[in-house]
Amino acid sequence: MNNFNIALIPGDGIGPEVVAEGVKVLKAIEKMDSNISFSFTEFPWSCEYYLQHGKMIDDDGMEKLAQFDAIYLGAVGYPGVPDHISLRDLLLRIRKEFDQYVNLRPITLLSPSLTPLKSKTEKDIDFLVIRENSEGEYSGAGDWLFKGKPEEVVLQTGVFSRKGTERIIRYAYEEARKTNRTLTSVSKGNALNYSMVFWDEVFEEVGKEYPDVKTYSYLVDAASLYFVSNPERFEVVVTSNLFGDILTDIGAAITGGMGLATGANVNPEKNFPSMFEPVHGSAPDISGKGIANPIAAILSVSQMMNFFGEEKWAKAILSTVKEMLKETEQLTPDLGGKASTDELGDRFVELLMGKAVSNK
Repeated sequence: MNNFNIALIPGDGIGPEVVAEGVKVLKAIEKMDSNISFSFTEFPWSCEYYLQHGKMIDDDGMEKLAQFDAIYLGAVGYPGVPDHISLRDLLLRIRKEFDQYVNLRPITLLSPSLTPLKSKTEKDIDFLVIRENSEGEYSGAGDWLFKGKPEEVVLQTGVFSRKGTERIIRYAYEEARKTNRTLTSVSKGNALNYSMVFWDEVFEEVGKEYPDVKTYSYLVDAASLYFVSNPERFEVVVTSNLFGDILTDIGAAITGGMGLATGANVNPEKNFPSMFEPVHGSAPDISGKGIANPIAAILSVSQMMNFFGEEKWAKAILSTVKEMLKETEQLTPDLGGKASTDELGDRFVELLMGKAVSNK
């Protein structure tokens, strides 16, 4: 039997509400599959924790998390705590210290009713964005000189190492080869004459080892346009930390919004735990009302199952989400339904268990 030890960080706002539904799905899988079991340990690290203790995570928090197979995060951020503190001191810290250098964001249209793009179908919007997740523009390097004076200067330095750039690009080539898809690199070499010229050169260098992979290269402004006007151009996309952050939110917009967007922060070598999260915010304005959409959190569980090598359950979750989206009444208000967060979760589990029974 495979036992997976999962650290839960529900976080702020609607985070605990949607994580609870993801855990509900994991527990249902455990009931249906005698070869899998899960154990959960919950940690209270959040903005509320910060306001009480002056820190986003325990002093030995990273050592605690290192013992787990995966981390399941809800959402971080709340009024009263600056975003750069909540983000950098918890989420970004985990990504960096656990070398989760691959960020996987599937841009998949699960129902044609969800896209604001006229005449686009599920076949047109189905690609994967692979975002560099450990350095680049989010390295936190720079300085703030002469603060508050007329000659004030702010320096924000992007860091692109040979190791970091090459490994994310190679990961993307491997994914494209494995799945027989095209690979598109997104950069901005015409304006960023060091970092992005270097990125483009590494993309070409590594590409010589993958002559079977068809490639394209776009500037980020053109790619942003094509995400909206011609999403069918893309199959696998690789890009830097900042560009990936922005582009995948455009991807969320064309596939139904942030309530359906999920992301995996992966350490492929499994030297450290990987982290799975819905990528929507903490939405403090609706927290506690029971109307938060948990589908992104449930899709995070699908990514987690893929990471664990349990592709059967990953696919079952994805197909059940597609089925669920046809039942408008059973969806949360943001998707036009009347269901509460936990009612949607209950119905999802019902459909998943029904599918498992029929497949036996």
